[in-house]
Amino acid sequence: MKRFLIALALGSVCAGTAVVAQSPRESLVVSTAWLADHLKDPDILVFHLGVKADYDANHIPGSRFITLDEIAITDRANPSALTLQMPEAEDLRARLEKIGISDSSRIVVSYGRDRIASATRVLFTLAHAGLGTRAMLLDGGIDAWVREGRTVTTDVPATVAGKLSPLKIQQDIVDADFVRSHLKTTGFVIIDGRTKAFYDGTQTGGSATQQHRTGHIAGAANVPYTETLTSEQLLKTAAELSAIFSAAGAKPGDTVVGYCHIGQQATAMLFAARSLGFKVLLYDGSFEDWSRHADYPVDNPSKKGGGRQ
Repeated sequence: MKRFLIALALGSVCAGTAVVAQSPRESLVVSTAWLADHLKDPDILVFHLGVKADYDANHIPGSRFITLDEIAITDRANPSALTLQMPEAEDLRARLEKIGISDSSRIVVSYGRDRIASATRVLFTLAHAGLGTRAMLLDGGIDAWVREGRTVTTDVPATVAGKLSPLKIQQDIVDADFVRSHLKTTGFVIIDGRTKAFYDGTQTGGSATQQHRTGHIAGAANVPYTETLTSEQLLKTAAELSAIFSAAGAKPGDTVVGYCHIGQQATAMLFAARSLGFKVLLYDGSFEDWSRHADYPVDNPSKKGGGRQ
């Protein structure tokens, strides 16, 4: 009995000193200090999203320049195709292996200038592929790295193809019909991640040949992705983000369904929501796709007194 009590006491001590579970934010975001300490870890992969000329001028040692074309379907030459779409499982697996990702990889995504939405699109893609627990955002990107006087280089690392097991695809992408059927569903909040001018209808998105409708999905709230960041492109504090999403009508336990122009900017807004613990879904076709449905409701506040198209 005495041995049992000693063992029980030791077990209690061990339980009391167990590693404290990370908050959603801590599992999604790393600091420049963390990356500097782990930069030479054998399984670390650092990806840089931004302008190629900037990357060529200087970048974080070991980081690799990638573009969204490498991890997404981007058929801009076809006017009938949606601009940005998630590949199917086997196609996505091959694309991720090509840029060097393996089952053991730990991925840090960095960004330059104002390319946060490109970085978060990569992170959303990795989460969709079932690799979300292995992928993190470098808070502030390379600009924060440079501000702190950390080492940069012009050396470009060789890309070695990775090896991935079959992907565990997550059910985190929805279509127009899902959005329309959930506009007033309790527990779901539809949020437009575009800047306010597009949401309000004072600007219209799209191209000269494929112009979007003016305004926003009827009933959607607005959290411009730019408002989730500080002036130095750092993720705002949890308290600040909580206030922003609360004002948009998102309550703890809700699912945030995000859209934007083509499914890129929304991922930055959804990333901020994920950092608060919200479950998130992406309307991948976004307003580009919604605009092709003439009978799907759109509100245009820029019309006198507001109005529905």
